[in-house]
Amino acid sequence: MPTISDKGLKMPESPIRKLVPFAEKARKANKHIYHLNIGQPDIESPKQAMEAVANHGVKVLAYSRSEGSDTYREKIAAYYQRQDIPVSAEDMIVTTGGSEALLFAMGSICDAGDEVIIPEPFYANYNGFATASGVKIVPVNSKIEDNFALPPISEFEKLISPKTKAILICNPGNPTGYLYSKEEIQTLAEIVKKHDLFLVADEVYREFTYDGLKHYSVLQEAGLDQHAIIIDSVSKRYSMCGARIGCLVSKNPQVIATAMKFAQARLSPPTFAQIASEAALETPQSYFDDVIEEYKDRRDTLVAHLREIPGVQVGVPKGAFYCIVQLPVKDSDAFAQWLLESFDVDGETVMVAPAAGFYSSPGVGKNQVRIAYVLNKESLIKAVTILKEALKQYPN
Repeated sequence: MPTISDKGLKMPESPIRKLVPFAEKARKANKHIYHLNIGQPDIESPKQAMEAVANHGVKVLAYSRSEGSDTYREKIAAYYQRQDIPVSAEDMIVTTGGSEALLFAMGSICDAGDEVIIPEPFYANYNGFATASGVKIVPVNSKIEDNFALPPISEFEKLISPKTKAILICNPGNPTGYLYSKEEIQTLAEIVKKHDLFLVADEVYREFTYDGLKHYSVLQEAGLDQHAIIIDSVSKRYSMCGARIGCLVSKNPQVIATAMKFAQARLSPPTFAQIASEAALETPQSYFDDVIEEYKDRRDTLVAHLREIPGVQVGVPKGAFYCIVQLPVKDSDAFAQWLLESFDVDGETVMVAPAAGFYSSPGVGKNQVRIAYVLNKESLIKAVTILKEALKQYPN
């Protein structure tokens, strides 16, 4: 009998999507589910993007350039320059979502068995991308008690080995919502320069920062041109998750030339989605002002109501639209499944993402969940009210 690959067997399930069968069963039982489990914004996509596709005028849906169209890359470069990130169209490759950009980055800088240090908890799919690339994740733990701030430099340095090729961060963070300060980025810059490593920064939530704080990109830091790689995407910035357009950005010409070979192997990023994404770059600042104000209100509402639940601890997000919540349960996987299978309040329940899948260290995060505050405030309040009642009734 043919056998499945060892890599395939080791490929982790998504902690965000593995509960979908239970949600489908709950939906068939006529339960209403408040989805706090997935980062799918309910904000409307910019009308400029939708109109560009509706009025495209394309007669033949042809391949685009492997690196993405010239006009789109030039407009992305102009966008970055407005963010004080000095790059050109030649410094980037358009990818099929930020996911492909991460795969291209790992494929370009790592060989099988190489190591990447990542502060945990981290975006769960980093586990999958690493497994697919034959790369070992070496976690450095950040703690809810410290609001998931960057661990001390000593914690990183004791993990660096001859196999270490990079440090990978998400800034602002999924799943924590933590925003690294300029000083923390400079700390990371010192480490990668000292040990001749790459610093890969997943910056897809760049716009979403709160309380007057500003995002500081790794490519704004002087002296990192040969070390820094940015992963980016239109998914969350423009509420265009289904477009599947991202990009890999680096001032290191070898990184771009190597990633280009991966881009050529998959032929090209999707044409219509590039048309939409190029038009989205014309979105006025007022769109972001309104969206950021809405997310800040949602964050404040969510955190305030969660803090009213006995035994609950919550990290306060400085950016993105996620938070890690520590619950008075032993196993959040079992609790999340129970919410869907066995619990409701007047026919309503909630779906959360168990947090253990956002860690690489075994057994860590078992009593935590990630909550995405992508619902309106009224729905968030209702969802937390249901969660509070569920914790009262949960038998375990």
